[in-house]
Amino acid sequence: MKTTIEIPEPLYKKAKIRAVETGQTLRQIVLRSLERELEGPPTVAEAGSSYWANRKLHPDFERLMKSGALAPKPGDRSIDEIVADVKADPEP
Repeated sequence: MKTTIEIPEPLYKKAKIRAVETGQTLRQIVLRSLERELEGPPTVAEAGSSYWANRKLHPDFERLMKSGALAPKPGDRSIDEIVADVKADPEP
């Protein structure tokens, strides 16, 4: 099967030099490297922080949150109560 991939130029040059040094083709180097990578057990990438952990609030929204303008007021219904009401009422 044929495929096309983009290889950063510095990596391509290193692979091409290795191929020349070992008397192989670039194709052989790439296939052998890929086989070595896939031989062992799969490795799990380090757990990075999620999108939600890295997101930034819009400055106006952040200002409102810090000022307490978005805090629940006495008598406000919780989201759980609202969801329960929606689930209990079959009519849209």
